[in-house]
Amino acid sequence: MFSKILVAVDGSEHSSKALNCSMELAEKFEGKITLIHVYSSVVPITASMDTLTTPPTISPHSSPAIAAKIAEEAKQRGQRILDEAEQTVKQRRIAVEKVLKEGDAVREIVAMAQDRKFDLVVVGHRGWSRLREFLLGGVSEGVSHKSPCPVLIVK
Repeated sequence: MFSKILVAVDGSEHSSKALNCSMELAEKFEGKITLIHVYSSVVPITASMDTLTTPPTISPHSSPAIAAKIAEEAKQRGQRILDEAEQTVKQRRIAVEKVLKEGDAVREIVAMAQDRKFDLVVVGHRGWSRLREFLLGGVSEGVSHKSPCPVLIVK
């Protein structure tokens, strides 16, 4: 039933819970887990957390050196998150692969689910940034609305 499971990981507590749940499903259905982490080099900068205006951003067009540094740090952090999650899955002797992407998390997760015909996508209810979720919408909500396959949102 769920032989191909795509799990979005971001290092948060809810992401860890989603990974644990996906491992239980993979064991039950003799499935394979593909871990995905999507990072972004566009970072909001806010002077105050109580403002309701959209914060300015650093984009690749602002300063190439700053943008490159932010992108590299995000990529390295994403790789560490994937490596840790991979080790967790391997300890349970479940087949696993990992994918690191840059871009919009919802778009990349949904595209992978569609392109590789996953049976299930598993995501945590919330990730690291509640401010980002407030401003841009939650990843779990976006994936659940756009995914071509069932989505399990783990709290």
